[in-house]
Amino acid sequence: MTDLTLTIGDKNLSSWSLRPWILMKQAGIPFAEKNIRLDQPETRKVLAETSPSGLVPFLAHTTDSDEIRIWDSLAIAEYLNELYPEKQLWPADIKARAHARAVSAEMHSGFGAMRAVWPMQFLRQDLKHLTSGGVQRDIDRIAQIWGECRTKFGAKHESGGPFLFGVFSIADAMYAPVVSRFTTYGPLELSADAAAYIEAMSALPTMKEWGDGAKMQTGS
Repeated sequence: MTDLTLTIGDKNLSSWSLRPWILMKQAGIPFAEKNIRLDQPETRKVLAETSPSGLVPFLAHTTDSDEIRIWDSLAIAEYLNELYPEKQLWPADIKARAHARAVSAEMHSGFGAMRAVWPMQFLRQDLKHLTSGGVQRDIDRIAQIWGECRTKFGAKHESGGPFLFGVFSIADAMYAPVVSRFTTYGPLELSADAAAYIEAMSALPTMKEWGDGAKMQTGS
């Protein structure tokens, strides 16, 4: 039995839940998964009774003497990085690691226009492409981030991997829901680097597994 339990929301809707889920799956960290359905009559009550923040996701770590609960997707990622240092969830190089933390924090706190106008609907690929209210500015900045990460760090990484810093890291987990949004609300005119990154992320078995879970929950 695993001592880590990740509680998430609906896989079709909960972008914040996707981040720690895909990070743990990609890193091979064992965990039990619990789901709280969103937008249901009982949702608010269930969250208030179970979640430290009243939101999802949150991680519970059962130890011999206590249960540690961590909420907020980036805080969960940082905790996992400390719990499993051998997994190298951040890049090993100090410059790359600093850059990865900066772009992850920017994703965590920014891009409000995209969040508001383009809510995550993981299973959809045919929604109207609206770039009003600052969405295009967010698109341009994200594409710039991806290009810079790939050019400065990812393309030079010894692994030759297709991710932002070569191998999959917390930064990729933080941007996974954006990959979903770009698919849902696209097609978009993007640089070759950004388009290749979307293709690599979308091809991950873990992304496909998340999508299969969303289909099961929605009855698609």
